Amino acid sequence: MRVAVTGSTGLIGTALCAALRQAGDEVVPVVRGTPRPGELPWDPVAGEIDTAGLEGLDAVVHLAGAGIGDARWSEARKRLIRESRVAGTRLLAGALARLERPPAVLVSGSAIGWYGNRGDEPCTEASPPPAAPDFLAEVCRDWEAATAPAEAAGIRVVHLRTGIVLARQGGALARLVLPFRLGLGGRTGSGAQWMSWIALDDEIGAIRHILVTDALTGPVNATAPNPVTNLEFTRTLARVLGRPALLPTPLLPLRLRYGAELVQHLLVEGQRVLPEKLLSSGYAFRHPELEGALRAILARPASGAA
Repeated sequence: MRVAVTGSTGLIGTALCAALRQAGDEVVPVVRGTPRPGELPWDPVAGEIDTAGLEGLDAVVHLAGAGIGDARWSEARKRLIRESRVAGTRLLAGALARLERPPAVLVSGSAIGWYGNRGDEPCTEASPPPAAPDFLAEVCRDWEAATAPAEAAGIRVVHLRTGIVLARQGGALARLVLPFRLGLGGRTGSGAQWMSWIALDDEIGAIRHILVTDALTGPVNATAPNPVTNLEFTRTLARVLGRPALLPTPLLPLRLRYGAELVQHLLVEGQRVLPEKLLSSGYAFRHPELEGALRAILARPASGAA
């Protein structure tokens, strides 16, 4: 396949491009700034994209967007988080809709934040939106709606509702490993909040599965089939690293650094999300259980192994 990828230098995008190339696919990164040979330029802020260069693609995977947990949520940061997703998606979807030879499928990034804070309620793709959407739920709602022009043009559109991506080279897990290795890790808040996670290998595997599975449309949850509570996650990570996890993570320093709203949404609240569509369409998870995933990612031997 010939696949265009936005956000190609991010954690997921980098791994996806490598996997596609290894499988023999042609990857066309869509980049800001001056493109190198084989790349396509775009500027979501200015509303500019190389429409002609999008002709004849088989698929587009849209992963671009400002990091949600990278900085305190000032009003300016929240506008950036929203507009980098909504405006960029609207620009891309509109350009694809106008093509003479549009791609067969657009896999557009989204997140499990769409479901809002649901407590212990299991959430599948059939779950209704939250009654009182918070900031992230509103962003995800508008992010997904921005693909409407592509869908109206007959392109198969999939909204990839991704959970917490676990990878050695970046993301949430990379930030947790050092304090846990030092014996300073522990639950956050009550520890009862759900963490819907997915190993990076499965995130990439799910995207590749979606690209070739015509029956998959609309929202698709990219999460492992066995979400865990924060308490279970921290105990499992500590066990894999052979360290204790006795003391809870203090929230005050995190609130002072990142702000109360970010900490509340990303660390204190959660969603129990199940990948119903991936499972029913035949996707086989490489890492369905947390402990096995962490041992594979962190290259730790199985419990009891020599």
